[in-house]
Amino acid sequence: MGVRSLFPILNSRDLPRLVAFYENALGATVEYRFASGDEDDYVSLAFGKEALGIGRVPDAPTEGDRVALWFYVDDVDAAHDAWLAAGGISVQAPTDMPWGERVAQVRDPDGNLANLGAQPA
Repeated sequence: MGVRSLFPILNSRDLPRLVAFYENALGATVEYRFASGDEDDYVSLAFGKEALGIGRVPDAPTEGDRVALWFYVDDVDAAHDAWLAAGGISVQAPTDMPWGERVAQVRDPDGNLANLGAQPA
């Protein structure tokens, strides 16, 4: 048995805020929603062919690195600027790494750690 696809699911106390953040910061589009009442319980976001799930968990932890996301982007500097403009936090500004990639490390409004990277041309 092989793994066909894989995507992370973030837990958030404020699902609508985090969905809006990823729409504004990286141009995500809502691919799927599930609601058991008046509020969404789960949203799947599309980033091209890639996906990220976000679940509403009222008592989700607010501290510690529970997951680290990696997004390959076309332009790390532009993605970093958009991330900050959308309300994210910079941990490490865009930097050329010894292995040839350009990488920035950031946090979303819930404190989730993410890397914005670009492969060498």
